[in-house]
Amino acid sequence: MTFKTRIATKLATLSPLHLEVIDESHRHHGHAGWKEGGETHFRVIVTASAFAGQSRLARHRIINALLADELKERVHALAIEARAPGE
Repeated sequence: MTFKTRIATKLATLSPLHLEVIDESHRHHGHAGWKEGGETHFRVIVTASAFAGQSRLARHRIINALLADELKERVHALAIEARAPGE
């Protein structure tokens, strides 16, 4: 299973209304954390009711906790855009 799929699967537990997992590794070729084969730098865009009433920091903490294994194993950088519905 690719890391992109692993990330999407774990974020799906938030029952998102919208979810994008974008592998941006190609934009970081030769930079810190980049590895052959990519899947090191990701951007996630997620809209979920679970984020309603949560601060930006709390939303990021939720996502980072869900993806802790991926961040330890291979993912070097994760850009997060997390919104509640209507934002």
